[in-house]
This record gives sequence, C-alpha cells and structure tokens, in this order.
Amino acid sequence: MAGDSPSGAWELPDELVMLRDTVRRFMAAHVHPIEETLGHDATGLPLELLVELQAKARELGLWSLQTPTEYGGAGLGVLGQVVVAEEAAKCRMGAFFPALGAFGGNPPNIMFKASCEQFEKYARPIIDGTMSKAYTAITEASGGSDPARAIRLKATRHGDGYVLNGSKMWISHAPGADWGVVYARTGEGRDGISAFIVEKDTPGVTFSRIPVMASFAPYELNFDNVAIPAEQLIGVEGQGFSMASDFLIHGRIIYAAGPIGIAQSALDLACRWAKDRDVFGGKLADKQGIQWMLVESEVELRAARLLMYQAAWNADLGHNVRVDASVAKMYGTEAAYRVLDRCIQIHGALGISTELPLERWFRDLRVKRLGEGATEVQREVISRSLLR
Repeated sequence: MAGDSPSGAWELPDELVMLRDTVRRFMAAHVHPIEETLGHDATGLPLELLVELQAKARELGLWSLQTPTEYGGAGLGVLGQVVVAEEAAKCRMGAFFPALGAFGGNPPNIMFKASCEQFEKYARPIIDGTMSKAYTAITEASGGSDPARAIRLKATRHGDGYVLNGSKMWISHAPGADWGVVYARTGEGRDGISAFIVEKDTPGVTFSRIPVMASFAPYELNFDNVAIPAEQLIGVEGQGFSMASDFLIHGRIIYAAGPIGIAQSALDLACRWAKDRDVFGGKLADKQGIQWMLVESEVELRAARLLMYQAAWNADLGHNVRVDASVAKMYGTEAAYRVLDRCIQIHGALGISTELPLERWFRDLRVKRLGEGATEVQREVISRSLLR
C-alpha cells in the first residue's frame, strides 16, 4: 500500500509498524462500516454507537494512547502518536473526528502538570472513560497564531479565587465537554498567562457556534464575570504559557498527520479511479497528464511524511523541535491540500459531488492550513532560524 514506511535508510520501529497495522485493521473492521451508514456531512456518532466503538478500541489497547504510562496510559511518544493519527484520519470524518472518536481517554496535556487533586478529579475520569472529553481554550479574536501576546481574557483576583471576563474563539468540542482548560491573562507578557479549569455549566459561560466552510464548526466562548475557585488554577499563576509550550510545539507535528492521512486516502482513490475510468478508447491512467499528477502527489506525500517522522523522532529524543515542527506542519498541510486538489481534478465532476468524500476533505484541509499556527507563521519561525 502506498504510504507505508519506505525501505532503505530509515524505517519505523517494528512496534510502531504493528501498532499502525492494528489501527488499520480497526478502521477497516469497525470505523468504515459505521461511517457508511452516516450522512455525508455527519459530525459525530450517536452516543450509544460511540460508547460501543470506544469499548472495542479499549479491547485492542487503543485507548489513552498519548497519556504517560505512570498515569495509566499507553505512553506513546510523538512518533507513535503521528503514526496513529495518520491512520485514524483515513475516514470521511477524519479531519476533525479521527477514527470517529474511538481513540479517547486523553485529557489535555497540561493536566500532567496539574496537582494530584486536580488530576484525580478532572483527568482521571477521562482516562477511565467515565468522562467524555475536555476542551482547551487559548485562541482569541485578537490573534490565534500569537497567543502569548494576543490573550486578553482577564482573570482578576477576587477573594479566594478569580473572576474571568472576555472571550475565546475557534474552540473545538466545547459544548459537549465536561470541563475545559482556559488560558487567561493575570499579568503582562508571556509570563502573565495562567491556566484555569472551568467546569461545565459554570455560571457566566456561554457558547456560540461559528459557521465555517469546514464540516465541523468551532465555537466562541464568552466569559461574563465567571467566578473560579483558586484551586482550579493549574500550577502557579503566570506559568500557563510556559507549561503549555512544549505541548503546543509537539502538537504542530501531530497536527500534520491528519492531513497527510486524508491526502493518502484521496490519492488511493484517484489511482483506483484512473485505472478503472474509460476515456477516448483507453484508460484515464494511460494519459501522461494524469500520471504526472499522481506522481507529484506521491512524491509530496512521501516528503511530508518523512519530514513529520523526523520532527517526531527528534521530539522523542528531547531535542528542541520548534523549527522541525514548523517545517512538518507547514509542508504537511500545504502538500496535503495540493494533493486533494489534484485528486478532485482527476475525478472530474464526480470529485466535487457528495458521492465521494473528496469535496469534504478539500474543505476540511483548507481549514487545516490555518490551525496550530497558519502557514505564514510557520514560515516566520523557519526564516528566523535561517537568518539569526
């Protein structure tokens, strides 16, 4: 199958090849059959189906994959996480609901730096599966790619706690979450940002859906005199951004995996279509123009995957991967988008129909070029490393 680890100088470790194959079998046996019963623009599963699917994932050990082993998780490194994320994205809902939400059990990463009391109250139930999920709210309307400067939501000391006022934008999964981690300003600069746990149904918190071109809509969160007890501050006041920095950088690497997996699925569809489609007395695959579009897509996906693997490998070694992460995120999302464009072109009018997932993937991958720091921000990071 195209997209497997290349032979030669570098290959995936055997245990990750086994993990990748396990995820592939799970997707084929459980995810794809369910997805065929859902609408083209479905954005989730009925609760009973989700619970059943997650139970099957847990039986195979596909649960709490990124949670460290000391907390009861699988303890996958960044490389293992990108391997899983690429395969989990290979479904119609893969951009925003990889594996239809089967591989749960992971609290926000900052919770691994929380107090024991906070962890047991909020994170442990997610790992155990008794709570569904939590959201993370960093981005604001004043700027998403530069959160250290853009955060304006204020947390003001009041009595034994804090009062939050302001708003967050483009937040995923907020209404259905049991709680969330909200980053707010308690001082000046990047050392003036703190992280707070905000429980579901806390008075003063409201959600507004933001219609977008993608198949999944994010939310605006408004905080109007929201009272938060001091014990819901994570870590020390002013350390919110520094605690999150490594997770945010590693997240850019993992973020690239979904678009790469989707683009690989699109390329597989395009290859099959080209071999089957009759045109002008022959097959579409006989046309050099089509061959070159397929070749360009294959080359770009191989390059994107190896850049992602390199960044993930270096992250697991403990290296500073700020630049590597920007390279992987920028090239992975941009290359995947180009591949989708070619695959739609190869399919002709069928490519923009809802009969195939291509048009949905195309809309979703356009959004992925903006998330976790837009392409232009990644270019800035890379250029600074070249010109310093």
